[in-house]
Amino acid sequence: QVQLVESGGGLVQAGGSLRLSCAASGRAFSNYDMGWYRQAPGKGREFVARISASGYTYYRDSVKGRFTFSRDNAKNTVYLQMNNLKPEDTAIYYCNSIPNEMPWGQGTQVTVSS
Repeated sequence: QVQLVESGGGLVQAGGSLRLSCAASGRAFSNYDMGWYRQAPGKGREFVARISASGYTYYRDSVKGRFTFSRDNAKNTVYLQMNNLKPEDTAIYYCNSIPNEMPWGQGTQVTVSS
């Protein structure tokens, strides 16, 4: 059974950077579009970014120019490089296929202090 494991979160000051990773086990995902999502306290899960199987990326407006989504199919891992972080980026970050066919992982907490 496929399992998604997110990592790389932490506590940073505004303007700082983090690199999130999401490793998939149990299924090769090279043919899947993949997405990053986040859930802030008291809010629903929202879309952050998407990468196609061929590497095309798409971002929500609030992270454009700051976040970079990449993938390493050989490692069955996707990454989210987050620069110039803002307090409003504070959330638990998750990855999943698009559409969301895989079981959700535990996510990784990102906290940005002002």
